Amino acid sequence: MSALNEQISAEFPFSMLSLCVGDADTAYIDTSPTQKHESTVVFLHGNPTSSYLWRNIIPHVQDHARCIAPDLIGMGASSKPDHFDSNFNSHARYLESFLSQVKSKETRIVLVLHDWGSALGLDWARQHNDEVAGLVLMEFIHPWPSWDDIGTSDAARQLFQAFRDPTQGWRMLVDENMFIEKVLPGSIVRQLTEAEMDHYRAPFLRPKDREPLYRFPNSLPVAGEPHDVNLAVEAYHEWLLASPVKKLFFWASPGALVLGNDAMFYREKLLNCRSVHVGPGLHYIQEDHPHLVGRVIGEWLCAGEV
Repeated sequence: MSALNEQISAEFPFSMLSLCVGDADTAYIDTSPTQKHESTVVFLHGNPTSSYLWRNIIPHVQDHARCIAPDLIGMGASSKPDHFDSNFNSHARYLESFLSQVKSKETRIVLVLHDWGSALGLDWARQHNDEVAGLVLMEFIHPWPSWDDIGTSDAARQLFQAFRDPTQGWRMLVDENMFIEKVLPGSIVRQLTEAEMDHYRAPFLRPKDREPLYRFPNSLPVAGEPHDVNLAVEAYHEWLLASPVKKLFFWASPGALVLGNDAMFYREKLLNCRSVHVGPGLHYIQEDHPHLVGRVIGEWLCAGEV
């Protein structure tokens, strides 16, 4: 049965924990904080979402592994430090500290990655190769040689180029909250309910809290810019293509960051990779196909494929 025909719940069935990470508090799900499992699976979200994105997926996985899903600093229920500039390197430092505290030193982890969570997670994985047991990839960030290589239409490319204009982009993303109100629901096949939209709106009700929604689109590595992010993405992309670590790759049609040609490339080039076509989807396939994604991850873990 297609996940589009299954009930997708708006309810968030988890209690959140909080961990002090430097000068901020990271809110996170931990399904087994005291119980030992052979596997630990860390779910990393991107922009403009939170651990709420994984609410219908984790229940399929939690019987097979300890599941951890943090909210990035400044997002979800995590704190919003006044000084935090929400750039890629800042998020990477907080994630490094968070993972060093929550994961067991004896257990390698499986990373489930999406959007900017993929960039942060793959950057971490490249630097902690021996601590990674597996990678689950969907709509992940990779290098784009030019603007012609990104997006499914001229309108999409022009919109993301407009986000990079300091005046226009700030107005659209901060003043008008466009990423929450337009980009998010417009990147999902089904229509989000008001309850779901309210969950996604909640962390960004005040314009002063929306800076991450501005910084992330401006950090996409297109045509070599921004330089520091592009260097990091190029480095982990080279590592990803060469790494023998076991992988699970979900892709949708037509996709958004990973389009048809991209999907074909990664299906052919990723080593030790099982690829799964979820069906129709854009960017947030967790909102269109959560039960399929969750079941496959659970089966993959249970079958000893990782």
